[in-house]
Amino acid sequence: MRQPVLTAVVSFLLACPAAAADPKPNALTEKEIADGWLLLFDGESTFGWTVEGDVVVKDGFLILGGEKKTTAKTTTQMSWGDVALDATWEGKERPTLKRFLGPDLVGPNTKPGTVLAVEGGGGTNPPSEVLVAEVPAGSTLRLRSVRVKPGSFRPLFDGKTLAGWKVNAADPKRAASKFEVTKEGELHVTNGPGDLHIEKTFADFVLQFECKTNGDALNSGVFFRCIPEQYQNGYEAQIQNAFKDGDRTKPADFGTGAIYRRVPARKVVSNDKEWFAMTVIAHGPHISTWVNGYQVVDWTDDRKPDDNPRKGLRTAAGHLSIQGHDPTTDILFRNIRIAEMKAAK
Repeated sequence: MRQPVLTAVVSFLLACPAAAADPKPNALTEKEIADGWLLLFDGESTFGWTVEGDVVVKDGFLILGGEKKTTAKTTTQMSWGDVALDATWEGKERPTLKRFLGPDLVGPNTKPGTVLAVEGGGGTNPPSEVLVAEVPAGSTLRLRSVRVKPGSFRPLFDGKTLAGWKVNAADPKRAASKFEVTKEGELHVTNGPGDLHIEKTFADFVLQFECKTNGDALNSGVFFRCIPEQYQNGYEAQIQNAFKDGDRTKPADFGTGAIYRRVPARKVVSNDKEWFAMTVIAHGPHISTWVNGYQVVDWTDDRKPDDNPRKGLRTAAGHLSIQGHDPTTDILFRNIRIAEMKAAK
Protein backbone atom coordinates (compact mmCIF):
# COMPACT_ATOMS: atom_id res chain seq x y z
CA MET A 1 0.00 0.00 0.00
CA ARG A 2 1.34 3.47 -0.89
CA GLN A 3 2.61 5.37 2.14
CA PRO A 4 1.26 8.88 2.85
CA VAL A 5 3.36 11.82 1.74
CA LEU A 6 4.98 13.90 4.47
CA THR A 7 5.44 17.58 3.70
CA ALA A 8 7.78 19.78 5.73
CA VAL A 9 8.54 23.45 5.23
CA VAL A 10 11.67 24.15 7.20
CA SER A 11 12.75 27.66 8.17
CA PHE A 12 15.18 29.20 10.60
CA LEU A 13 14.10 32.43 12.36
CA LEU A 14 10.53 32.39 11.09
CA ALA A 15 10.10 36.06 11.91
CA CYS A 16 12.77 37.04 9.39
CA PRO A 17 11.08 39.09 6.60
CA ALA A 18 13.29 37.56 3.90
CA ALA A 19 12.39 34.03 4.97
CA ALA A 20 8.72 35.01 5.06
CA ALA A 21 8.77 36.14 1.42
CA ASP A 22 7.09 33.90 -1.13
CA PRO A 23 9.43 33.68 -4.13
CA LYS A 24 8.92 31.41 -7.10
CA PRO A 25 10.28 27.89 -6.58
CA ASN A 26 14.09 27.79 -6.81
CA ALA A 27 14.31 31.57 -7.11
CA LEU A 28 15.00 34.47 -4.78
CA THR A 29 13.21 37.78 -4.37
CA GLU A 30 15.14 41.03 -4.77
CA LYS A 31 14.97 41.51 -1.01
CA GLU A 32 16.34 38.04 -0.31
CA ILE A 33 19.24 38.71 -2.69
CA ALA A 34 20.01 42.01 -0.95
CA ASP A 35 19.79 40.30 2.44
CA GLY A 36 22.37 37.70 1.41
CA TRP A 37 20.27 34.57 0.78
CA LEU A 38 21.82 31.88 -1.44
CA LEU A 39 20.23 29.12 -3.48
CA LEU A 40 21.65 25.68 -2.69
CA PHE A 41 19.61 24.07 -5.49
CA ASP A 42 19.12 25.84 -8.81
CA GLY A 43 16.09 23.79 -9.89
CA GLU A 44 17.95 22.50 -12.96
CA SER A 45 20.97 20.46 -11.89
CA THR A 46 22.93 18.93 -9.01
CA PHE A 47 25.57 21.68 -9.23
CA GLY A 48 26.90 22.25 -5.73
CA TRP A 49 25.95 18.76 -4.47
CA THR A 50 27.65 15.39 -4.25
CA VAL A 51 25.27 12.44 -4.57
CA GLU A 52 25.76 8.69 -4.17
CA GLY A 53 22.81 6.58 -5.30
CA ASP A 54 19.71 7.54 -7.28
CA VAL A 55 19.10 11.19 -8.19
CA VAL A 56 16.80 12.89 -10.72
CA VAL A 57 16.16 16.58 -11.35
CA LYS A 58 12.64 17.00 -12.73
CA ASP A 59 10.07 19.81 -12.81
CA GLY A 60 12.15 21.94 -10.47
CA PHE A 61 12.61 19.19 -7.85
CA LEU A 62 15.75 17.44 -6.67
CA ILE A 63 14.49 13.86 -6.24
CA LEU A 64 16.72 11.63 -4.15
CA GLY A 65 16.31 7.89 -3.69
CA GLY A 66 14.55 5.03 -5.40
CA GLU A 67 15.89 1.51 -5.65
CA LYS A 68 19.22 2.38 -4.03
CA LYS A 69 20.19 3.92 -0.72
CA THR A 70 21.03 7.53 -1.55
CA THR A 71 23.15 10.12 0.20
CA ALA A 72 23.43 13.74 -0.90
CA LYS A 73 25.21 16.71 0.60
CA THR A 74 26.07 20.26 -0.35
CA THR A 75 29.71 20.74 -1.27
CA THR A 76 30.22 24.14 0.35
CA GLN A 77 30.74 24.57 4.06
CA MET A 78 29.65 27.92 5.46
CA SER A 79 28.71 29.72 8.66
CA TRP A 80 25.05 28.78 8.88
CA GLY A 81 22.41 31.30 9.86
CA ASP A 82 18.90 30.86 8.41
CA VAL A 83 17.70 28.16 6.02
CA ALA A 84 14.41 27.52 4.22
CA LEU A 85 13.28 24.66 1.99
CA ASP A 86 10.36 22.55 0.83
CA ALA A 87 10.76 18.81 1.46
CA THR A 88 8.37 15.94 0.75
CA TRP A 89 9.01 12.22 1.05
CA GLU A 90 7.29 8.93 0.45
CA GLY A 91 8.14 5.28 0.92
CA LYS A 92 8.43 2.63 3.61
CA GLU A 93 11.20 4.21 5.67
CA ARG A 94 11.69 7.85 6.66
CA PRO A 95 14.76 9.64 5.24
CA THR A 96 16.88 12.04 7.27
CA LEU A 97 17.66 15.63 6.30
CA LYS A 98 19.89 17.68 8.55
CA ARG A 99 22.64 20.16 8.93
CA PHE A 100 25.87 18.38 9.73
CA LEU A 101 26.17 18.52 13.53
CA GLY A 102 22.56 19.73 13.60
CA PRO A 103 19.17 18.09 14.28
CA ASP A 104 17.20 15.99 11.80
CA LEU A 105 14.75 18.28 9.99
CA VAL A 106 12.36 15.46 9.04
CA GLY A 107 11.14 14.39 12.47
CA PRO A 108 9.42 11.03 13.15
CA ASN A 109 6.24 12.72 14.43
CA THR A 110 6.00 15.52 11.89
CA LYS A 111 2.50 15.93 10.48
CA PRO A 112 1.77 17.03 6.91
CA GLY A 113 2.12 20.80 6.52
CA THR A 114 3.88 21.25 9.86
CA VAL A 115 6.34 24.15 10.07
CA LEU A 116 9.47 23.22 11.98
CA ALA A 117 11.41 25.93 13.82
CA VAL A 118 15.03 24.95 14.34
CA GLU A 119 17.68 27.07 15.99
CA GLY A 120 20.69 27.77 13.76
CA GLY A 121 23.74 29.98 13.36
CA GLY A 122 24.75 32.54 15.95
CA GLY A 123 28.01 33.22 17.73
CA THR A 124 31.08 35.03 16.51
CA ASN A 125 32.71 31.96 14.96
CA PRO A 126 30.02 29.36 14.22
CA PRO A 127 30.86 25.91 12.90
CA SER A 128 31.05 25.49 9.15
CA GLU A 129 28.42 23.03 8.03
CA VAL A 130 26.78 21.36 5.06
CA LEU A 131 23.27 20.04 4.43
CA VAL A 132 23.09 16.23 4.37
CA ALA A 133 20.24 13.97 3.18
CA GLU A 134 20.18 10.19 3.64
CA VAL A 135 17.39 8.26 1.92
CA PRO A 136 16.86 4.51 2.52
CA ALA A 137 16.34 2.22 -0.47
CA GLY A 138 12.67 2.12 -1.42
CA SER A 139 12.00 5.73 -0.34
CA THR A 140 12.32 9.10 -2.09
CA LEU A 141 12.94 12.63 -0.86
CA ARG A 142 11.90 15.58 -3.01
CA LEU A 143 13.56 18.95 -2.40
CA ARG A 144 13.05 22.40 -3.89
CA SER A 145 13.51 26.05 -2.90
CA VAL A 146 16.55 25.09 -0.84
CA ARG A 147 18.13 28.35 0.28
CA VAL A 148 20.37 29.57 3.08
CA LYS A 149 21.32 32.90 4.59
CA PRO A 150 24.82 32.68 6.10
CA GLY A 151 25.18 34.31 9.51
CA SER A 152 27.59 36.05 11.87
CA PHE A 153 28.67 38.83 9.54
CA ARG A 154 30.49 41.98 10.49
CA PRO A 155 30.92 45.00 8.21
CA LEU A 156 34.22 45.76 6.48
CA PHE A 157 33.14 49.15 5.09
CA ASP A 158 31.30 51.72 7.21
CA GLY A 159 29.89 53.72 4.29
CA LYS A 160 31.46 56.92 5.63
CA THR A 161 35.24 56.57 5.49
CA LEU A 162 37.96 54.20 4.32
CA ALA A 163 38.88 53.34 7.89
CA GLY A 164 40.62 49.94 7.99
CA TRP A 165 41.50 50.11 4.28
CA LYS A 166 44.76 51.10 2.63
CA VAL A 167 45.80 51.95 -0.91
CA ASN A 168 48.42 49.48 -2.08
CA ALA A 169 51.50 51.48 -3.08
CA ALA A 170 53.80 48.50 -3.57
CA ASP A 171 53.98 49.27 -7.30
CA PRO A 172 53.88 53.06 -8.05
CA LYS A 173 53.24 52.32 -11.71
CA ARG A 174 49.93 50.71 -10.72
CA ALA A 175 48.53 53.38 -8.41
CA ALA A 176 46.31 55.43 -10.73
CA SER A 177 42.94 54.47 -9.25
CA LYS A 178 40.84 56.74 -7.04
CA PHE A 179 38.91 55.23 -4.12
CA GLU A 180 36.26 57.58 -2.72
CA VAL A 181 33.19 57.34 -0.49
CA THR A 182 30.04 58.81 -2.05
CA LYS A 183 27.37 60.76 -0.19
CA GLU A 184 25.14 57.68 -0.63
CA GLY A 185 27.61 55.62 1.42
CA GLU A 186 29.12 53.67 -1.48
CA LEU A 187 32.75 52.97 -2.33
CA HIS A 188 33.45 54.48 -5.75
CA VAL A 189 36.41 53.12 -7.72
CA THR A 190 37.54 55.03 -10.81
CA ASN A 191 40.53 54.94 -13.13
CA GLY A 192 43.25 52.33 -12.97
CA PRO A 193 45.23 50.34 -12.45
CA GLY A 194 45.10 50.43 -8.68
CA ASP A 195 44.38 48.44 -5.56
CA LEU A 196 42.70 49.06 -2.21
CA HIS A 197 43.11 46.41 0.46
CA ILE A 198 41.72 45.93 3.92
CA GLU A 199 44.47 45.95 6.53
CA LYS A 200 43.22 42.82 8.33
CA THR A 201 43.91 39.37 6.85
CA PHE A 202 41.49 36.44 6.42
CA ALA A 203 41.91 32.75 5.60
CA ASP A 204 38.51 30.95 5.75
CA PHE A 205 35.44 33.12 5.38
CA VAL A 206 32.11 34.00 3.79
CA LEU A 207 32.39 37.37 2.02
CA GLN A 208 29.36 39.25 0.69
CA PHE A 209 29.07 42.59 -1.10
CA GLU A 210 27.03 44.45 -3.69
CA CYS A 211 28.50 45.95 -6.85
CA LYS A 212 27.44 48.12 -9.79
CA THR A 213 29.41 48.70 -12.98
CA ASN A 214 28.77 52.14 -14.49
CA GLY A 215 29.59 51.11 -18.05
CA ASP A 216 29.53 48.25 -20.51
CA ALA A 217 31.79 45.23 -19.94
CA LEU A 218 33.85 46.98 -17.27
CA ASN A 219 36.46 44.85 -15.56
CA SER A 220 37.30 44.62 -11.87
CA GLY A 221 37.65 42.01 -9.17
CA VAL A 222 37.95 41.30 -5.48
CA PHE A 223 41.17 39.54 -4.47
CA PHE A 224 41.54 37.36 -1.37
CA ARG A 225 44.25 35.45 0.49
CA CYS A 226 46.71 37.94 -1.00
CA ILE A 227 50.34 37.80 0.08
CA PRO A 228 50.85 40.80 2.38
CA GLU A 229 52.62 43.80 0.83
CA GLN A 230 52.43 42.34 -2.68
CA TYR A 231 50.28 43.74 -5.47
CA GLN A 232 47.14 41.63 -6.02
CA ASN A 233 48.96 38.34 -5.54
CA GLY A 234 46.00 36.23 -4.48
CA TYR A 235 42.87 34.54 -5.79
CA GLU A 236 40.56 36.86 -7.73
CA ALA A 237 36.76 36.77 -7.75
CA GLN A 238 36.19 38.28 -11.20
CA ILE A 239 33.80 41.11 -12.07
CA GLN A 240 33.03 41.10 -15.81
CA ASN A 241 29.40 40.97 -16.97
CA ALA A 242 30.00 40.46 -20.70
CA PHE A 243 29.22 37.19 -22.48
CA LYS A 244 29.62 35.83 -26.01
CA ASP A 245 27.14 35.11 -28.82
CA GLY A 246 24.20 36.25 -26.71
CA ASP A 247 24.72 33.17 -24.54
CA ARG A 248 25.12 33.73 -20.79
CA THR A 249 26.79 30.34 -20.44
CA LYS A 250 29.71 31.70 -22.50
CA PRO A 251 31.28 34.33 -20.25
CA ALA A 252 33.79 36.78 -21.65
CA ASP A 253 37.04 36.90 -19.70
CA PHE A 254 35.86 34.19 -17.26
CA GLY A 255 32.71 36.09 -16.18
CA THR A 256 31.44 37.63 -12.96
CA GLY A 257 31.91 35.26 -10.04
CA ALA A 258 34.72 33.32 -11.73
CA ILE A 259 37.99 32.64 -10.00
CA TYR A 260 40.05 34.41 -12.59
CA ARG A 261 42.46 32.22 -14.57
CA ARG A 262 41.38 29.21 -12.53
CA VAL A 263 37.71 28.42 -13.25
CA PRO A 264 35.08 30.37 -15.27
CA ALA A 265 31.62 31.21 -14.07
CA ARG A 266 29.17 28.64 -15.41
CA LYS A 267 26.73 31.44 -16.23
CA VAL A 268 26.75 35.25 -16.30
CA VAL A 269 23.88 36.19 -13.99
CA SER A 270 24.49 39.92 -13.44
CA ASN A 271 24.10 42.92 -15.72
CA ASP A 272 26.10 46.09 -16.21
CA LYS A 273 24.61 49.31 -14.79
CA GLU A 274 22.55 47.33 -12.26
CA TRP A 275 23.35 46.48 -8.64
CA PHE A 276 24.19 42.82 -8.11
CA ALA A 277 25.22 40.79 -5.06
CA MET A 278 28.21 38.48 -4.84
CA THR A 279 29.16 35.88 -2.24
CA VAL A 280 32.62 34.32 -2.03
CA ILE A 281 33.21 31.36 0.31
CA ALA A 282 36.75 30.13 0.88
CA HIS A 283 37.22 27.14 3.18
CA GLY A 284 40.53 25.34 2.90
CA PRO A 285 41.07 24.34 -0.74
CA HIS A 286 37.37 24.69 -1.60
CA ILE A 287 36.14 27.96 -3.12
CA SER A 288 32.62 28.72 -4.28
CA THR A 289 30.81 31.85 -5.44
CA TRP A 290 27.25 33.05 -5.93
CA VAL A 291 25.99 36.00 -7.98
CA ASN A 292 22.52 37.30 -7.10
CA GLY A 293 22.14 34.18 -4.97
CA TYR A 294 22.83 31.79 -7.89
CA GLN A 295 25.91 29.57 -7.56
CA VAL A 296 28.34 30.06 -10.45
CA VAL A 297 31.54 28.40 -9.13
CA ASP A 298 32.12 25.22 -7.11
CA TRP A 299 35.85 24.57 -7.20
CA THR A 300 38.51 22.75 -5.24
CA ASP A 301 42.07 23.94 -5.76
CA ASP A 302 43.88 20.61 -6.08
CA ARG A 303 47.29 22.12 -6.88
CA LYS A 304 50.19 21.42 -4.57
CA PRO A 305 50.42 23.83 -1.61
CA ASP A 306 52.49 26.92 -2.26
CA ASP A 307 52.91 30.25 -0.45
CA ASN A 308 52.30 31.94 -3.81
CA PRO A 309 48.67 31.43 -5.00
CA ARG A 310 49.75 31.99 -8.59
CA LYS A 311 51.80 28.81 -8.36
CA GLY A 312 49.72 26.55 -6.09
CA LEU A 313 47.18 26.15 -3.32
CA ARG A 314 47.29 28.90 -0.70
CA THR A 315 45.09 28.55 2.38
CA ALA A 316 46.98 30.98 4.62
CA ALA A 317 45.39 34.25 5.68
CA GLY A 318 45.85 37.18 3.34
CA HIS A 319 44.44 40.58 2.48
CA LEU A 320 41.16 41.24 0.70
CA SER A 321 41.53 43.89 -1.99
CA ILE A 322 39.44 45.71 -4.58
CA GLN A 323 40.85 46.20 -8.05
CA GLY A 324 40.89 49.31 -10.16
CA HIS A 325 41.50 47.66 -13.51
CA ASP A 326 42.20 50.35 -16.11
CA PRO A 327 41.36 53.96 -17.10
CA THR A 328 37.74 52.98 -17.92
CA THR A 329 37.08 51.71 -14.38
CA ASP A 330 33.93 53.22 -12.85
CA ILE A 331 32.48 50.83 -10.28
CA LEU A 332 30.53 51.10 -7.01
CA PHE A 333 30.62 48.80 -3.98
CA ARG A 334 28.45 48.70 -0.87
CA ASN A 335 27.39 46.43 2.01
CA ILE A 336 30.82 44.76 2.19
CA ARG A 337 30.71 42.23 5.04
CA ILE A 338 32.47 39.06 6.18
CA ALA A 339 31.93 36.05 8.45
CA GLU A 340 35.10 34.26 9.46
CA MET A 341 35.11 30.46 9.81
CA LYS A 342 37.31 27.99 11.59
CA ALA A 343 40.11 26.61 9.47
CA ALA A 344 39.24 23.57 7.37
CA LYS A 345 40.56 20.27 8.66
